[in-house]
Amino acid sequence: MTAIARIAAEPMMPPERPLQRPIQDFRRPYRDRAAPGVRPGEGVTGWRLATFLPAVGTTFLLVAAFTDWFAIGGLRWLEAVLIGLIAFTFFWIALSVSTVTVGIVSLMAGPRERTPRGAARPLDVALLVPIHNEDPSDVFGNALAMIEELESLPHPHRYALFILSDTRDPAIAEQELQAAATLRARGPAAVPVYYRRRPVNTDKKVGNLADWVERWGGGHEAMLVLDADSLMSGEAIVALTDELAADPSAGLIQSFPRLFGAETLFGRVQQFASTIYGAALAEGLATWSDREGNYWGHNAIIRTAAFAACAGLPRLDTLRARGALILSHDFVEAGLLRRAGWGVRFLPRIGGSYEEVPATLVDYARRDRRWCQGNLQHLNILASKGFHPVTRFHLFNGAMSYLLSPAWFCLLTAWALIGMGEERNVIRYFSGVNPQVTWPEMSHVDSVTILVFMYAMLLAPKFMGALAMRRAGIRIADLGGPAQFALSFAAEVVLSVLYAPILMVQQTVAVLRTALGIREQWVPQPRRGGSYGPGTLLKFHALETVSGAALLLGIAAGLVSPWLLPVAVPLALAVPLSALSGLRLTRTPWLAAQLGTPEVFNAPAIIRAAQAHRAGLRRMFAERDRLAAE
Repeated sequence: MTAIARIAAEPMMPPERPLQRPIQDFRRPYRDRAAPGVRPGEGVTGWRLATFLPAVGTTFLLVAAFTDWFAIGGLRWLEAVLIGLIAFTFFWIALSVSTVTVGIVSLMAGPRERTPRGAARPLDVALLVPIHNEDPSDVFGNALAMIEELESLPHPHRYALFILSDTRDPAIAEQELQAAATLRARGPAAVPVYYRRRPVNTDKKVGNLADWVERWGGGHEAMLVLDADSLMSGEAIVALTDELAADPSAGLIQSFPRLFGAETLFGRVQQFASTIYGAALAEGLATWSDREGNYWGHNAIIRTAAFAACAGLPRLDTLRARGALILSHDFVEAGLLRRAGWGVRFLPRIGGSYEEVPATLVDYARRDRRWCQGNLQHLNILASKGFHPVTRFHLFNGAMSYLLSPAWFCLLTAWALIGMGEERNVIRYFSGVNPQVTWPEMSHVDSVTILVFMYAMLLAPKFMGALAMRRAGIRIADLGGPAQFALSFAAEVVLSVLYAPILMVQQTVAVLRTALGIREQWVPQPRRGGSYGPGTLLKFHALETVSGAALLLGIAAGLVSPWLLPVAVPLALAVPLSALSGLRLTRTPWLAAQLGTPEVFNAPAIIRAAQAHRAGLRRMFAERDRLAAE
């Protein structure tokens, strides 16, 4: 028997240390007696006013301008509907601009105080990696890189790695067991490795984590929750641990995961945007949310006893289902912790936190359908007792991130039907009769003004984030130099404009599927991207293709304003654009540099180590399969 086979035959989990996890009640407020209470940060009220007042004020001014414009000749119901849709959609654009502005001001103010390494008391921390039918070489390769870095750093804390499997595929489960034994044999002794596979994956990821908390949570003061595609440097893990140890009022501290590993065009667009523009947005969010932050389900450290006592998720009664599982559990768990008296913090300045990204447009849209279903559930929780107002806003904002797309779709549809006014519109053209509606007159100047203003607001966070990236610690040299960065920046802006209408329609479809009660099945995300033929793409993007073709025909006939061309062209070309999204940029050195980030040009040691361990595990599995076939 080999050493790895012998280790695999040994018990893979430590003795149980149970912890009670009472289920919470949304109908009654709850306060944890162990929570020391939360004191707001200095100046947080001012930051919140600086974020929300400009967004509200700008939206009010825009609505006033449209009302004055439409009111010529009397304000009618269609015009009132249009004004409402404009206000609904524009507020969130304005809010993103003001959040980025606050983030830039905060970055300009200089570094914030951080807990010095070694100053915090030691904590016993469990690194939790819940998985379900994932590629074991990727999961365990990342895990080995993390625990090796932890072992190499001086720190007072104790760490243990738990791989929590819900895998149903026996072949993948066999590889997981072999990979776990390999980590136990090769990993550092200072960070023990444990592996548990549940016989029944009750309640999915929520149940997976709940099972660990109830059976082993009592042995660890904190748990750092990771996803199957998560990667964190040892520095980042220790920094989060130090912050939790130094802040007794914190129940959860969330890092800002940067994207890495993207090799396709669509993946690189997301990775570049997150790196260049995400830092200022994240800083702004952290500044105004303060101790009422949010949780995104991974790359965050949580006080185990607080989580067990305060965040036990109940089943949810909705109009369509009784006792439904809460899908987007992370937002709700953060709200429950804050409700009970624990702080929830977001620290985007802690670097070294990473996650991967869907490789193609289709992969992204399919993941988005699951997230949409979960985020819309939050509307059923908004009236729950005891939640902080900022928590309610996080829940509402999560739902609005999807409801905005059908609102935009309705607004664009209405504008297309309005066409050029009473004498030239789609309905009159096809029926020959002008309906009993007074259409708003859209002059060429009006159309251009709307187009320029809307795109300026949509693109403003990108340019502002790019100007502030030096303050966020991003060097132009790590982006390929000035010329390469300029080319990548222009490419990202163009591609984002092209893909935005397609994503709008896909999110509208996701909302409709949720409204119709179509349940989205969880499947492992294809990390390297799925392969989709023309027939699949045409079926997937049928609505976009038909909508875009109809708009182009209307524009050609003079019935639809030409200002809709930036929307119509991408929709009509949805199938080829979707196919292009999977283009491998690793084919040539020149392509590989496009949309490059520091993770591409100057990859940190943790990424290089993870990639090497992944490749090593793949070779090990391939060799095992070869020997089994002989």
